[in-house]
Amino acid sequence: MSDTANAPGAARKRSFIETLEIDTRLLGMIGAFVVLCLVFHFQTDGRFLTPRNIFTLAIQTVSVAIMATGMVFVIVTRHIDLSVGSLLALCSAVMGMMQVVVLPQMMGIDFGSPLIAPVAIAAGLVVGVAIGAFNGWLIGYLGIPSFIVTLGGLLIWRNVAWYLTSGQTIGPLDQTFQLFGGINGTIGPFWSWILGGVGTAAALWGLWSARRAKQSHGFAVKPVWAELVMGGVLSAAILGFVAIVNAYEVPAARLRRLFEARGETLPEGYTTGYGLPISVLLLVAVAIAMTVIAKRTRFGRYIFATGGNPDAAELSGINTRLLTVKIFALLGGLCALSAVVASARLTNHANDIGTLDELRVIAAAVIGGTALSGGMGTIYGAILGAIIMQSLQSGMAMVGVDAPFQNIVVGSVLVLAVLIDIIYRKRTGGFK
Repeated sequence: MSDTANAPGAARKRSFIETLEIDTRLLGMIGAFVVLCLVFHFQTDGRFLTPRNIFTLAIQTVSVAIMATGMVFVIVTRHIDLSVGSLLALCSAVMGMMQVVVLPQMMGIDFGSPLIAPVAIAAGLVVGVAIGAFNGWLIGYLGIPSFIVTLGGLLIWRNVAWYLTSGQTIGPLDQTFQLFGGINGTIGPFWSWILGGVGTAAALWGLWSARRAKQSHGFAVKPVWAELVMGGVLSAAILGFVAIVNAYEVPAARLRRLFEARGETLPEGYTTGYGLPISVLLLVAVAIAMTVIAKRTRFGRYIFATGGNPDAAELSGINTRLLTVKIFALLGGLCALSAVVASARLTNHANDIGTLDELRVIAAAVIGGTALSGGMGTIYGAILGAIIMQSLQSGMAMVGVDAPFQNIVVGSVLVLAVLIDIIYRKRTGGFK
């Protein structure tokens, strides 16, 4: 063996994973998710990993995943929000009443008017942002612990929604509004492939631009083969998902009704897929926007700086009180967006909408790697956590597991995720 190899300063050979620069925690989550899907697929006799079930899982995950992206910022700054499910219910009630009562009956706007959906959504967003900002003001400026403020909100806002609707189910909702619900709003196979191609090109451009930025600043870059591998994985993930949702075919009876509504006859043997749901595209847009905020804006840097050391952040000139108001206002707006998706999927507002969503959202963020001690968290991790949570619940339901035991399993997974997080940080001295 050469002296160079035995030298104390000799560089050890990097592993395949290290060369690709993949977060080992993220890789572990993906591995656990794959194993989970395979187990449920075999337990359900091949029904879990079908285009229909994957499409359903996607639209069921959106509502919780959107709120989980905002919960990351809240937990990163060492706060918590227990009121997101109740705030979702209130925003849903406001939007439902706007569509069914206020606009058609009080303001004389015909049901089906193109104004109804945007005005209703705007009203829900205003309510969500206002209540979120109010929570942030109570926490940031009055010094009330976020646990207490949002626990009060958990009890208050759902019951405000109940009084607003007199405890009744409000619907049916506007047809344009229902486009955000999933199966009632898809873009079809052709435009799905177009967007899939655009998304793939954007992902590859992102890798290339990141590599150029590192080179321009003199930082080490991955080997070209590693970049090609990462590009291939991202391309396969994007285009593979598009292929799966396009493979879920619209039932013949529904196709026939669609053709009859246009005064046409369904051609013999004609079939088509649903394509990408608009709600999933909304989640993608939110994920991109939140990632940009987290990594490329002063606001995002302030969030993680405050979470890492609140006292140092305040001494450095960061207005941590106003920052708290902004973070909770942002989460309130995301709750309103989730209310759009959840109520549109149900085609009405129901009193139990969003029940226990606060626990699912927090669990998604924590399972996705957001540290409860603050300072660390990722948007993509929270979305993956939401997917894992929904897959776990849906898989157990398909297998026939009783609802009480499902909650036992979900609670156990949450505790286990926190334990793994603690062990991981002790071994690595922090997150990579």
